[in-house]
Amino acid sequence: MKILVLNCGSSSIKYQLIDMDNNAKVMAKGLLERIGLEMGEFTHKYNGEKHYEQLPIPTHTDGIKIVLKALTDPKMGVIKDLKEIGAVGNRVAQGGELFKESCLVNDDVIEKIKGLADLAPLHTPGNLAGIYAMRDVLPGVPQVAVFDTAFHQTLPPKAYLYGLPYEYYQKYGIRRYGFHGTSHMYVAEKAAKMVGKDWKDLKIISCHLGSGASICAVDHGKSVDTSMGMTPLEGLIMGSRPGDVDPGALTYLIEKENMSWKDVTTMLNKKCGLVGISGGKQDMRDIRAGRDAGDERCTYAFDMFAYRVKKYIGAYMAAMNGCDILLFTGGIGENAWFMRHPILENMDFLGIKIDMELNDKISGDDAVISTPDSKVTTIVVATDEEFVIASDTYRLVK
Repeated sequence: MKILVLNCGSSSIKYQLIDMDNNAKVMAKGLLERIGLEMGEFTHKYNGEKHYEQLPIPTHTDGIKIVLKALTDPKMGVIKDLKEIGAVGNRVAQGGELFKESCLVNDDVIEKIKGLADLAPLHTPGNLAGIYAMRDVLPGVPQVAVFDTAFHQTLPPKAYLYGLPYEYYQKYGIRRYGFHGTSHMYVAEKAAKMVGKDWKDLKIISCHLGSGASICAVDHGKSVDTSMGMTPLEGLIMGSRPGDVDPGALTYLIEKENMSWKDVTTMLNKKCGLVGISGGKQDMRDIRAGRDAGDERCTYAFDMFAYRVKKYIGAYMAAMNGCDILLFTGGIGENAWFMRHPILENMDFLGIKIDMELNDKISGDDAVISTPDSKVTTIVVATDEEFVIASDTYRLVK
């Protein structure tokens, strides 16, 4: 069965076409960006080739049509007929407390996702747009929703409740939901297999570090805590999100800068984190280059990112009373050896001993980077959220 995996954001669509009956081979993948703006961008990768063009992409439905046309194109297509697509797997950011696992999409599921939109206002509209677009273009093809939050539904109340009046949890569902669940689940199990063990026998700390970043404590196969909260704003410093911040600082800013809540929302999602600290740089490679050139603000951004990750690792080791595997994944976690280095140095007291010479050689490859005598096995492991989405879709549709 060939499965089309969609990850639709507010103004983007990431996709992969995966042949599950052929060792989950990725037949094609790509990205549409700047949907709804005057000019969009389309990148399509197939058979070792790459196609890129700029063109108007007014809506997600238009974007889906562009993807399907590319998949069947005589030159850059990988299938002859759209009927070859057996199912569609959709990444959905927020499943609230309603969805503890992936499910087939029907009208009831769509209404429930719509009802959770207030919990993820920036993500849910794009997720739903992808589902609607596929219904319009390929109405007979079954769809599956795979929720970012589902893996974290095993968090205990002491981890997911906030210190706010309890009535707000009861009325509005204000609590920690966590995100990147699909990635954390996949890499935790994969890392355990790399060392010949069952992840359900281990305590694992998973560090998904990228433009969006989160850490998850996985205790014997279950998520017991995670750094992102009710929204993806909480926790680590990220590309353009602040992570943990004193709420009093925000109320102070609102008063001093006469900011509206829309202004605050835009600032927290687009203007904070590495971008806000460094003065416009979001890519960790650029921030490192700025730091090496003596840029003070890039130095702050670099050091703050590493420090926050290090703190959370220590916190989750305390929460689980130990750790068997510490793993790094995501764009920064997998590739930025120069960021793993300051995070992992001087952690011997926690049983973390790193072969730094080896660490500094690992970029984009799966590898164990801890020393043989380290109590905590530290691993760099590539994530594959699309594979998990395709696998869940295949299981539910078949």
